[in-house]
Amino acid sequence: MRIERFEDLIAWQKARALTKDVYLTTMNPRFERDFALCGQIRKSAISVPSNIAEGFERGGRREFHQFLSIAKGSCAELRTQIYIALDIGYIDEQTATKLLGAAAEVAKIVGGLRKAVAKQRTQSSVLSPQS
Repeated sequence: MRIERFEDLIAWQKARALTKDVYLTTMNPRFERDFALCGQIRKSAISVPSNIAEGFERGGRREFHQFLSIAKGSCAELRTQIYIALDIGYIDEQTATKLLGAAAEVAKIVGGLRKAVAKQRTQSSVLSPQS
C-alpha cells in the first residue's frame, strides 16, 4: 500500500497524540509558570510530527530520511525534558511513565520508518543513479 498523505503515517498519528498529551500535561499552572521548560518541552513535542510531515511533503527519500532523523532526535529531547519535569516535581511518576512510554513508542516507529526509507533509497540508487 502506497501512503499518499503524511496524515496516513502511523508515526505522524502517534506523534500528534503525544503532542496533545504533552500540551495537556503542561497546562498545569505550576508547570506553565516555568516558561523555559514548558516552552521547550512543547517545542520538542511539536517538532516530532512537524518534521515527519515536512520530510514527507518534500517528496524525496533522502530529505524524508533526514527529517525522520530529526524527529527521532526530538523524541529523545522530549524524553529528557519529561525526566526533568519528573525530577523537579511538575509531573508525577504515573504521568511520566505514560509520556515516556508514548515517546519511546513514537521513536521506535519513526526509527522503523527511517530504516524502511533508507532501504528504499539504497534499492533505488541501484536501479537509478538519480535517487
